[in-house]
Amino acid sequence: MRRVFLLPITAVMSTLLLAGCMQTSSPVAIGPRNDLDSMAYGAPSYAPPAYSTRAVADSGGAISALRESFAASPRGAYAAATPAAYAAPAPATHDAPYHLDAGDKLRVVVYGQEGLTNTYAIDAGGAITMPLIGAVAARGKTPSGLAADISAKLRNGYIREPSVAVEVETYRPFFILGEVAAPGQYPYVPNMSVESAVAIAGGFSPRAKRDAVTLTHNASRAIVPLGTPINPGDTVLVSERWF
Repeated sequence: MRRVFLLPITAVMSTLLLAGCMQTSSPVAIGPRNDLDSMAYGAPSYAPPAYSTRAVADSGGAISALRESFAASPRGAYAAATPAAYAAPAPATHDAPYHLDAGDKLRVVVYGQEGLTNTYAIDAGGAITMPLIGAVAARGKTPSGLAADISAKLRNGYIREPSVAVEVETYRPFFILGEVAAPGQYPYVPNMSVESAVAIAGGFSPRAKRDAVTLTHNASRAIVPLGTPINPGDTVLVSERWF
């Protein structure tokens, strides 16, 4: 009689145990971040539960392919990326070749020929005069162009293979007129501006218009600010203010 009574109870307990085992099978872990977030931004700061993710790993698909791609790449290339630094480019300089004119003093060197090596001034006619070859036109030419012309003249019956170099020893002066303390002609200094030219001439007079001046370069004339660079032979005119 006891065996008949225990059989149904045993069957019920077995069924419950089997149901409990099925419910406690390994679940798939689901955290605050999905797999794509973890691969892109790194592992989360918290420690996730030790659940098995074998079902997801073995299922293939796009997530598995991405996981394998990230695992094969150097992780520091993604985690340590920093924004690029951009530096302002340095301003470009465009130095125009210097053209010679009357008033320039030149140092002409003919290598191996001490009698020809000397300092020559460009005269009012725009030429220099050298031994053997006489006058050589210099106005409007660059120093290297004049050196080529001198070489050609020396090669014509004087020196077989002349080597010539020309450099400016003293630039022709600039002129400043108008409302300055001492208007006149002054030696040119490289990298001069209108403002430095006014300073060399003793500064503005009390009646000077100080915000802009008239600059004449070759045949062109323009009203320019004080920071404008000037060249040898330029003329700076400081006007009188009206009030």
